[in-house]
Amino acid sequence: MRRAAGQVSRLYHLPPVRLGSVRIAPAQLGLPLDPAPRSLPVLEEKSRGARFRELAARRVLNSPATTGMGFWSLNPYVGCEFGCSYCYARKTHEWVMDRADTPAGEFVVQSPLPNLPASRPSSPWEAFEHEILVKNTAPDILLRTLDPARLKDAELVIGTATDPYQPAEREFRLTRRVLEALLRFQGLSIGLITKSPLITRDLDVLTALSERHKVSINISIASLDGELLRRLEARSPAPHTRIRALARLCEAGIYAGMLIAPILPGITDGWAHLARLFEAARDAGARYIHRAPLRLGSAARSGFLPVLEREFPELVARYRYRFGSRVNAGKDYERALQQRLDNLRVTFGYPARATARGRRR
Repeated sequence: MRRAAGQVSRLYHLPPVRLGSVRIAPAQLGLPLDPAPRSLPVLEEKSRGARFRELAARRVLNSPATTGMGFWSLNPYVGCEFGCSYCYARKTHEWVMDRADTPAGEFVVQSPLPNLPASRPSSPWEAFEHEILVKNTAPDILLRTLDPARLKDAELVIGTATDPYQPAEREFRLTRRVLEALLRFQGLSIGLITKSPLITRDLDVLTALSERHKVSINISIASLDGELLRRLEARSPAPHTRIRALARLCEAGIYAGMLIAPILPGITDGWAHLARLFEAARDAGARYIHRAPLRLGSAARSGFLPVLEREFPELVARYRYRFGSRVNAGKDYERALQQRLDNLRVTFGYPARATARGRRR
């Protein structure tokens, strides 16, 4: 067993406690889119194995009524190169590609290794990471369609189904152009979620936005253990670079915090594991800490469960029992996890059930 898995395993040698009928070791706690065109023009292909296609969108804002969430959302890209095993957005990508009705022969991905033949993604699950759809006209559409009065007090969150600062953003600068478009407005509540330190490139725009809107930047991270993350997130940025980005945002006066996501039962929910994240957030100047326990919808199950079986086989039975056909690990687990997080918030100087500008975290 690799080092990180060994650490998890050793934690289970502590005397177990009982939550309901389950014995748990104390170290661990037991969007609709508009139709795409029939042909998606290829914008660029990269040797790392990704191809970028232009997606002609008619709208870019997703309302709470269409998503079932309590906020508006905007995603500049469909698909994401980071390849996180537990990502819930793969179904959205598959749905858009099906609507595009592109001939199967066009789905060719260049091999990231030299002198190897090009190949197609073996499944829609893999296509999410290799066929990135770019909404190049998103800033113009946003300027035409955004009505601040319609949003009222609801937050507009950028990056709910893709990472807006994935590697493609270096070339397309699409997220930056969306933020620049939002400078034309005033008085909005804007949130942004990313795992990428590339966000610090846009400190100038984010600072200007903060003077006109309520802005919250969420740096997403599941662990400070880089080796562990490599087993769960194939190509995401190293954890220390995310913490450094968080610190730079805070030093610049941006209202920024840490999003601990997802919290994985038996893997990243231990007190010591979470405490390292809280300590790093505090040292970086994070204004708040938000958390998101693992949710296993159909898309996340298809990606994460095979990784769990390969990397953490000792936890497979526990996950089957805990999740079953549900998307969460059960109310008793979530209550215990919330209590642990509340205690950690107090320990590290954050209010219990911390809020970010009045919004419950």
